Amino acid sequence: MIRSMLYATDLGLYAPLVMQHALELARTFNADLYVVHAVEPMGLFAESVLQSYLDEQALNEFHSQGLNTVIANIEQRVLDSFREELGDEGEQDLERIQAVRVLQGDPSQVILEQAQKLSVDLLIVGSHSHGAGAETPLGRTAARVLQLARVPVYLVPLVERRRQGDR
Repeated sequence: MIRSMLYATDLGLYAPLVMQHALELARTFNADLYVVHAVEPMGLFAESVLQSYLDEQALNEFHSQGLNTVIANIEQRVLDSFREELGDEGEQDLERIQAVRVLQGDPSQVILEQAQKLSVDLLIVGSHSHGAGAETPLGRTAARVLQLARVPVYLVPLVERRRQGDR
């Protein structure tokens, strides 16, 4: 029985396609839907650039307030994309969304931790991130989630790859 699902989004080019699958599954199973997006931690280079331009107090303020602002903006962007996709008649579908979480960390680890924390019955992920090409059979995050998930995973394939196979 599927009562709750976690849709992991990278907000990339194929995110609307994966989102459509997540919404259709939520409707079909009358399930709650959680949404998660992982923001990878800032790299050493970016951190050193910030340190060279900001004093310690400004850097600390950026880390606490700046990151919170960025995360809040991403959460709003995800909700806006759902609203745009659903249109005026999608209010009932929006009510299925229990939470949108943007968390910092390794994407596969964030997804798996959230799946366990929320006790979801199904994970929904795309096969590739926005940066991976069609020549790669499976993206790094999707591969890790498939290998380590303790619940079933619904994998949405890359559109271009499917089209190439249809020829």
